Parts: sequence; structure tokens; C-alpha cells
Amino acid sequence: MTSNNKMKHISHTPIYYADLFSDFRDPNSGAVVLFSGEVRDNNKGKAVTHLEYEAYEPMAEKMITEILETATLKWQLNKAVCVHRVGPVSICGCAIVVITGSGHRAAAYEANRYIIDRVKNEVPIWKHEFFADGTSEWGQNCDCSSPSHPDHQHKHEHNHAE
Repeated sequence: MTSNNKMKHISHTPIYYADLFSDFRDPNSGAVVLFSGEVRDNNKGKAVTHLEYEAYEPMAEKMITEILETATLKWQLNKAVCVHRVGPVSICGCAIVVITGSGHRAAAYEANRYIIDRVKNEVPIWKHEFFADGTSEWGQNCDCSSPSHPDHQHKHEHNHAE
């Protein structure tokens, strides 16, 4: 079982999930699940031009490693990886990738969801959203404020100065 702890989890360059996915061939994995968080062109009824992410990298690296290790043990994963982009990310660009490999699909799906949810809710990564009308907004890295999200009561407190 590996969570690929030597891999950097924070990337300053574009993420190519096909390259990451090609390393997931494993004779013990009957299931490999890939999640890619893509930048969409709209949010809250406004046109989005791009996003920029910032992170407290030493802590983010450590936390993502711990999240991957926990998931690997809990779901007996053969492999797990998570890479999050920092810096500017354009529309249709990849902001985060989580890949899990296990003997069976239920474990691969559950572990993948667990990893993305914990990274988005706990890891010190901040999203700056830029809109076509010239405005911008710092937001949480997760979508917990959305009424459709199961943890919509979740609150964030960021003292991040622009």
C-alpha cells in the first residue's frame, strides 16, 4: 500500500492527470477512481474569468500526506495521490486531482470522496475568484456554504489580507 508520500501535493505548474493516472497500473487494483476539480466559468450567477489559489505549503503538504495515509489504511488502498494547484488556474484548468486505487470499486470511491472532502475542508489552501465584471472574491476552498452540501452549516474564518 502506498500513498506516494514522496510526491509533492502542492503544484505551482499545471496538473496533468493523465500522467498521474498512468502511474496507477497495479495488479492488485481492480478499481482506480480519478477525481479532477475543474475551474468552471461561473459561480453565484457571475461569469468567472479565472481562479488563483494560495496555500501555506509546509502545513498543506503535511496535512495532505496525513489524509492520504489515513485513507490508505482505512480503505486498504493500493495507491492514493492528491495534488492541488496553487497560482492562477484558467477556466477548464485542473485545480485538484485525487486518484485512489484498490481491489474493489466501493473502497476506491469512498476513499476518493473522503480525501477530497478533507482536503477542501481542512487544508490551508485559499481560493481567489476573479469575475468578468472586474470584481474578485476570496472564498473558502470548499463548497460548505452551499445549501446542497451536507455540511452547509460549516463556517470558515479566514483572516487573509488581499
